[in-house]
Amino acid sequence: MHSRFRSDRRLTTRMGITLFLLGLLYVGFVAALIVLLRSWVLVVVVAAGLLGAQYWFSDRIALYAMRGRVVEREEFPELHGVVDRLCAMADMPKPVVAVSDMDMPNAFATGRNPDHAVVCVTTGLLRRLEPAELEGVLAHELSHVAHKDVAVITVASFLGVIAGLIVRFAFYSQLFGGGRRDQNTAVIFAAVMGVSAAVYALSFLLIRALSRYRELAADRAAALLTGRPSALASALTKVSGDIARIPTKDLRTAQAFNAFYFTPALGREPGVARLFSTHPSLEQRLDQLGRISAELGEAAAPGGV
Repeated sequence: MHSRFRSDRRLTTRMGITLFLLGLLYVGFVAALIVLLRSWVLVVVVAAGLLGAQYWFSDRIALYAMRGRVVEREEFPELHGVVDRLCAMADMPKPVVAVSDMDMPNAFATGRNPDHAVVCVTTGLLRRLEPAELEGVLAHELSHVAHKDVAVITVASFLGVIAGLIVRFAFYSQLFGGGRRDQNTAVIFAAVMGVSAAVYALSFLLIRALSRYRELAADRAAALLTGRPSALASALTKVSGDIARIPTKDLRTAQAFNAFYFTPALGREPGVARLFSTHPSLEQRLDQLGRISAELGEAAAPGGV
């Protein structure tokens, strides 16, 4: 299936390279665990099971975590109308439409492919945006589905999640059960913890690099599809400004899903965290939309692309 969203070869290349490198890292990670734990059946079965669960049920997991629920046309007719119109423009299947009852203005898309995708918006976003701005945000999210980078980020995030869980398990096992273990067991746990920490750090950096580029690609594709980059820029400015005014402690739960959001859930003073952000800076995104606006003004007929 090929949608009318503008394809991006650089995004496709980056996704391929990221998956290849993470695949190598994954194989090395599993091999190291097998050597250290001396139980290849347990490691392979658990790793394969968790990967499969994340791939097949990522949409349900994300909706549950963010308190999202599927909504029908009768309940949110305007939201469904915008999604219907964009899907017709992009020539792509309509995803499941969901709403999260959160004041934080945001949106995200998830799912393993365009035929099994979910687009979710928060009630805070619906209250704050004008119709043209909402269209731009939804076009951005739909482009993630069309480009299939949602599935790539979902799979790519799996390795970091598992490595992080193993680090925590090893840490608490040593903390609360260290006195009952012999020296060899302690060495094995330390080695598992070290390998897991290294894998987590590498996967963290690879995912961030891909995530920042895919957000720029989605902005570009959405602006070209709707023909109104200024509306998307207005939505970005409004949403980013409102999120910055929300206390960081109220954003902590949402921050685990930053890679999927339209804009990251960062508090007033993100500081060093901005260097490792899942998204490019607001200035970068607005600069790109400004250039697209100028290009469309020179080359496109009124009414958009």
